[in-house]
Amino acid sequence: MEEGTANTSPLEPPPLPYSLRTRKKSIAIFWILFVIDTLAQPIALYFGLWYGTNLSHNLVFTIVTASLGGISVFEYFYRLYNLFRKDSRARPLNARKSWLDFFHINFTIVWLILAVELIVGTVQEEPYVRLVAMVLPTVMFYFGGVYLTLDILRVLGFKAPFRISSTPKGSTMPTALYVMIEDVVAVDGGGGQKYRYALRVRYLSSPYFRRMLFQMNCFWAGGSIIFAAAITAIVFTTPKPVAYTLGWSLPFAWAGVWTLITIPWVQSDLRREKKAWAENRGQGGILYTDDPSAPADRTRLESIHEHLPNLWPWGREKNKEKPCPQSIPSDAHSNV
Repeated sequence: MEEGTANTSPLEPPPLPYSLRTRKKSIAIFWILFVIDTLAQPIALYFGLWYGTNLSHNLVFTIVTASLGGISVFEYFYRLYNLFRKDSRARPLNARKSWLDFFHINFTIVWLILAVELIVGTVQEEPYVRLVAMVLPTVMFYFGGVYLTLDILRVLGFKAPFRISSTPKGSTMPTALYVMIEDVVAVDGGGGQKYRYALRVRYLSSPYFRRMLFQMNCFWAGGSIIFAAAITAIVFTTPKPVAYTLGWSLPFAWAGVWTLITIPWVQSDLRREKKAWAENRGQGGILYTDDPSAPADRTRLESIHEHLPNLWPWGREKNKEKPCPQSIPSDAHSNV
């Protein structure tokens, strides 16, 4: 679905044909294996081999790094196969067979960065423990920086300099979280091009949905950079065993807290989006056009923000209601 024409004003936002409820078991199995592979295993091997054997420190970290990331490596090649195979139903919409999605491109780059980091940290006779502890904070820095940059460019009015998954070159820069959801669900979650198409329809149809994703991306990407910086400071200022343990465990603690905040936040916003559509208030701007400035009903975050000044004596002014975006005439058009 590209930017196009709309002749109706539906009472609900376009549906997304995907449910996590039917995939709870597979999701749980993946995350259990991932946590074992990326959290429990590197910490257990480090303490077990470093303090429980007479192996050289260099050999200890050679074993630790060699056993690291098995699930991620499998996921990388699984994604690559699904994107490149001849009859692929997972690759981006209208993309060439050889075109990777945006997530896989960044997956490749971050793996190259981590490979250099691990080699430099373990090649010397006495391994640089603190550098090896920086694997997950590095991932946080990278994805946080890339995804926040996309949304900054979006706000500044830049167009996509190349195809970004299903968003064609020259289109409005997509909000980064939309791209990540599209890629991960389509390939890793098995949603395929059917999901890519449905998500694009929803994204282009609903200014509220786009605003929610933009705010959520700032929350995750900005939080990722801030907490990666804090974890980095801890890694380089605490004793080596503590630094190594916290470097591998704190990113999971941060991700857990952010997830617990995100779930009710998104659920609330999706209810608000549905209510806005039912009241014909969720369709500001030109339909099926990714206009970052299109009016939309207040999101959950904006509603909370409006009430924050009331906590202070000098800010107790009655907030004026924002005018609701008007419905679009049925003959409204937008250029592809």
